[in-house]
Amino acid sequence: MKFISGLLGVALVIAAVLAYNTFFIVHQTQQAMVLEFGQIRAKINVDPNKNEAGLHWRVPFIQNVVYFDKRILDLDARSAEVVMAGNVPLIVDAFGRYRIIDPLLFFQSVRNINGAATRLEPILKSSLRGVLGGSTYLEVVRDKRELMMSRILAEMNDNAKSFGVEFVDVRIKRADLPADNSKKVFERMISERVRVAKRIRAEGNEKAQVIRAKADREVIEIKAEANRTASITRGDGDAERNSIYAKAFGADPDFFAFYRSMEAYEKGLKSGNTRMLMSPDSEFFRYFNQSSGKR
Repeated sequence: MKFISGLLGVALVIAAVLAYNTFFIVHQTQQAMVLEFGQIRAKINVDPNKNEAGLHWRVPFIQNVVYFDKRILDLDARSAEVVMAGNVPLIVDAFGRYRIIDPLLFFQSVRNINGAATRLEPILKSSLRGVLGGSTYLEVVRDKRELMMSRILAEMNDNAKSFGVEFVDVRIKRADLPADNSKKVFERMISERVRVAKRIRAEGNEKAQVIRAKADREVIEIKAEANRTASITRGDGDAERNSIYAKAFGADPDFFAFYRSMEAYEKGLKSGNTRMLMSPDSEFFRYFNQSSGKR
């Protein structure tokens, strides 16, 4: 019985090992190849129109399975120096995104993702130098950036076909001048901005002087017109007042004389520091000396 139990245990272990080496799982995000002595025997989950993810089998100890990622992969290139127009160096950091479209070619050419990064990074740097070289800084960072990225993407796809991959995007993360060049460029930019600011301020001062001169002239004209109108109005008022006085004097000379004397009293005897020394029987007080108010 012990011998039989031992045989059963050994059989179970062998069955488990065979099962482990026979069956394998391909996930949704993976594609796989079954190789037999280096020759491909099956491609699994490679066709985008077929969903072959799940449990599969192979011949144990003879066939082996190589897995590849089916998702979009990143290629992060290290900094590359690009010589722009005027022999000005530019430090560029770029990255690309690609996917494996031919697992067999990918396996034969680069073996794995690390090998792909090692082979594809120099190609990306070469494309950057070829497309960006000779351009200006503004063209790289603003004016022609999209056009340049499209050209780099096209070149990368032409060169990456031999590795069984397809690039879907290439982008520049950073494009900076070296420290010494950046300082000089910033100094030139500051000088240019200062020059432009001085010119704008000078033009503004000139326009301000023109506006102030025009405003001062208009103020003088308005004041002159207002003074002329005021003089005419005062003249008309004085004429009207004199006419009223003349009519009042002609209608009742005594009342007119009394009214004028009251005005003189109001103006001459109001509070203040003014002192007058006058005789009580002077002509100025003639209405104070008569209770009847007559002269």
